[in-house]
Amino acid sequence: MHKALRPTPRPRSAPPTSGKAWAVMVVLGVAEMMATLDTSIVNIALPSAQSDLGFADSQRTWVVTSYALAFGSLLLLGGRVSDMIGRRRAFLVGALGFAAASTLGGLAPGFATLITARTFQGAFAALLAPSALSLLSSIFSAGRDRARAFGVFAGLAVTGFALGMVLGGVIAEYASWRWCLLINLPLCAFAVAGGTAVLPRLDAERRPALDLPGSITVVAGLFLLVLGLSNAEGHELRDPQVLAPLGAGVLVLGLFVQIQRRVASPLLPLRVVLDRRRGGAFLAAFAMIVGMLPMVLFLSFVLQQQLGLSAALTGLAFLPLIVGNLASAHLLADRLLPRTGPAPVIALGLICGALSLAWLTQLDAGANYAADILGQVLLMGIGMGCAVPTAFNLATHGVDSADVGIASATMNATQQLGGSLGAALLSSIAGTITATATVPASDTATIHGYTVAFAVAGAILFCGAVICGALIPRDPSVSH
Repeated sequence: MHKALRPTPRPRSAPPTSGKAWAVMVVLGVAEMMATLDTSIVNIALPSAQSDLGFADSQRTWVVTSYALAFGSLLLLGGRVSDMIGRRRAFLVGALGFAAASTLGGLAPGFATLITARTFQGAFAALLAPSALSLLSSIFSAGRDRARAFGVFAGLAVTGFALGMVLGGVIAEYASWRWCLLINLPLCAFAVAGGTAVLPRLDAERRPALDLPGSITVVAGLFLLVLGLSNAEGHELRDPQVLAPLGAGVLVLGLFVQIQRRVASPLLPLRVVLDRRRGGAFLAAFAMIVGMLPMVLFLSFVLQQQLGLSAALTGLAFLPLIVGNLASAHLLADRLLPRTGPAPVIALGLICGALSLAWLTQLDAGANYAADILGQVLLMGIGMGCAVPTAFNLATHGVDSADVGIASATMNATQQLGGSLGAALLSSIAGTITATATVPASDTATIHGYTVAFAVAGAILFCGAVICGALIPRDPSVSH
């Protein structure tokens, strides 16, 4: 007697097709752009916010750090929560919460309210970003459309960071710093309205349980790690304010790894990280942001302090990064990936970034933008357009449906840690070189410190290219 056949489980919603799928991509891309935009948009506007609210110089960095701490430390938890409650629901809750926090920050009467708002912005971004990447991975599961979609998505993410510099400068000069936060409201409205209209309910077939011990230890460990790296920007690396949280963070994250090896439903299944393709993707994203973020940070100082550009013109000076990134993602990476597979495309992107930084080591006190900076910024954008979309694609390709959210969150967390580590390490190197110069306060000493940091960052990107080229399997399966 034959056993009765069980009906095949039907998904709660079928993936959207053709035009609707691309409408979904636009909604998700705008949301990702908004989350990355808020990493950089307040930087140039900080002096005007400080003047308006009257907080001390020592408190100023917390306007940036509070967002990075919440975003970076809560990403893995946010990714798992999106797997548990449903990615569409997590996306909408994240967008609504982000809007509320942005409103609170834009209307903040004092420093404490502003920091509270920035912290909540980071927390809701930690729910929004991995759910957006998870939905994109589920909808564009294979083929050239997947490579193209990830190119657009990652391009918008990088554009968000660079656009934050552009808008931050323009807003700081011609409007109130408060619009650096209130500008999120129309973007959130678009994300919520578009998400409600077009996002499908593509949830995991099985919803994992919450690993509470793992959640507590990873949030605490990442918080301590990002805190230590953030403190390093204002202190020497050997300062107790840097070493104590870094050491504690490493110990707590070591405990987290041990917990993940033993629990039945781990927050971060180690198979997600130990897979060669995903490990290479995480490393590529980490290395790329280590090089890109300090380049933007140092060049913004050079443009304003040495070249005398206004905040608005300084922001506009980074437009070639956006142009190079978007052009490279669609004209280069999109065409190479089906032919070569991900390893050569990622390696090419990292090498372009390394060459950009090596070129910047020629910078001196007599530099001008067109001859000595424009080409390097454009080349870095080209490198990012190759490496970042391909890494985003690779990080979520072939992942079990119950782990897509956590793989997406790990990719975002890798970028956050890369940015924090890159800014801390390279700022410390630049500061040390400048302080030991014969005339420390001179433009020549300052720029020499930056060029040494550029050389170190370029070496990191070159090593990343070699390692990723060897680690990632050389096959074009990601594009099929």
